[in-house]
Amino acid sequence: MQEKPIIRRLVVGSLSANCWIVGSESVGEGLVIDPGGNSETICRAIDETGLDIKAIVLTHGHSDHIAALRDVQDKTGAEVAIHIEDADFLEGRGSYSSQFGISYRTPHPPERLLREGDKIEVGGMSFTVIHTPGHTPGSISLLTEFGVFTGDTIFRRGIGTTMMPGSSRPQLLDSIRKKLMTLPDATVIYPGHGRETTIGAERRENPYVTGKRDTRYW
Repeated sequence: MQEKPIIRRLVVGSLSANCWIVGSESVGEGLVIDPGGNSETICRAIDETGLDIKAIVLTHGHSDHIAALRDVQDKTGAEVAIHIEDADFLEGRGSYSSQFGISYRTPHPPERLLREGDKIEVGGMSFTVIHTPGHTPGSISLLTEFGVFTGDTIFRRGIGTTMMPGSSRPQLLDSIRKKLMTLPDATVIYPGHGRETTIGAERRENPYVTGKRDTRYW
């Protein structure tokens, strides 16, 4: 794709999660990644972009990433996609919303259950599903030609928490090492919390990648 895509970051919810609106201005189509709260803000941003939202993709099922899902579903009628191993979160069996202190409307069931290597095609853009378990069993990253959306797998100088039921620190670090650190250094990381970074910067400076001790995680 030659044109520069629309990439809009919204910081939403009580845990300051990133919701991403991504699309093609020329085609007029896009998707929403992780509508985690403040549904009015997300819906207004969708209107401002002028994009026809064709898909809502969830990098994982924790409530701080899905709390506005029902409202965005109702507004856009878009297909919802989540990894098959996190699908139960949308039925309330894995959300742990009481632990996060987040309440939300129960979303409609997902239309698409994702697996490793699946592709999501929207507005002339292609997003390849990389299964990156560890934060949750069904955590995914979405690889595009302009970067990778990593959810709560890796952040700028940090990683996702593994203190929740179903999470695994060894599995998370293995996902980062084998699935993400194999990408080119220049690959932009669009994370689930915090600002953008790059694979190269995290290879050099992320303490969980370099082996130096740190305590920053979600």
